[in-house]
Amino acid sequence: MDAYQPKKDVIVGILALQGAFAEHQVALQKLPFQKKVVIVLVRVADDLARCDALIIPGGESTTIALLARLAGLLEPLRTFVKRKPTWGTCAGAILLAQAVENTKKGGQELLGGMSVTVARNGWGSQVESFEAPLLVDGLRDPDQTFPGVFIRAPVVMSLDPKPEDPPVEIIARLPAGVLPHAQKLVSSDEDDTDPRDPRTIVAIRQGHHMLTTFHPELTKDNRFHEYFVRACVIPSLP
Repeated sequence: MDAYQPKKDVIVGILALQGAFAEHQVALQKLPFQKKVVIVLVRVADDLARCDALIIPGGESTTIALLARLAGLLEPLRTFVKRKPTWGTCAGAILLAQAVENTKKGGQELLGGMSVTVARNGWGSQVESFEAPLLVDGLRDPDQTFPGVFIRAPVVMSLDPKPEDPPVEIIARLPAGVLPHAQKLVSSDEDDTDPRDPRTIVAIRQGHHMLTTFHPELTKDNRFHEYFVRACVIPSLP
């Protein structure tokens, strides 16, 4: 018999400095796994050191980055992202990007980790928030649409993997005809429902990392949380 025994618990941290971290906690608590999912609210480096994986919630990306720096967490987070599964939602997606457009004055500190460029607040202000039904093959019950909640959502501008990077997998796009028109990011003669348009991309996976430009935590549907743990976290455990 092997001396190694697999871990009984999966420890998932949620960066709990600002934003919708409590909603992620509720979604994780309802996951249907045999292994217990232990949730750690990450506020200091010692919290982060306990985790097998991390979720960075929606909120305000510059505020989260500033609070992380003040808490002495910014560099530990960058190191963590290089080694362990991380999922960013909305503001968290901005922080995981390798480059960001439309930043506030003074720029935007990033954690990196995913080969993508995003535009901050790409659809416009709070009043341009919207919902859209998403079909996602990897989720449980894939024929059932997932309610995508987009609030001041970032927009994917390009996928930029280098040859040595893990491949980028597009796991969800906006359906044709539902792209908001409040703030166009391309010239008016382009077809903004073209599925090749990177702005239609709303969820990607790269290696053990995942990014969603919307807020799965603000719904009663926890299938994206289940997908992250099942597809990204558990395969990465020693």
